[in-house]
Amino acid sequence: MQQPETIAADEFCLHHHVEMSFLYALKNEGLIELEIVEEKLVIPQQQLPQLEKMARLYYDLDINIEGIESITHLLNEIDKMQQHINHLNNRLHLYEGGK
Repeated sequence: MQQPETIAADEFCLHHHVEMSFLYALKNEGLIELEIVEEKLVIPQQQLPQLEKMARLYYDLDINIEGIESITHLLNEIDKMQQHINHLNNRLHLYEGGK
């Protein structure tokens, strides 16, 4: 099975001007996953957009890890509701004859 694309955690920290302890704090709260590949700490590429948002919340807006956890949870719930609304709208259009 092919390895998913990853980015080195230290490169992410250097590029985004964040501390490695920030990544460990997010990992400890279950907000991100960190992997070890060839004795190097890496971040799965699909997590980068979410991680960048969390870094902006923490460093730019001075929101603590607990606040980031709450915000992330609420945003995920909004996404689920939006998907459900889209599904219901599609069903409604089907029953209305595609009007």
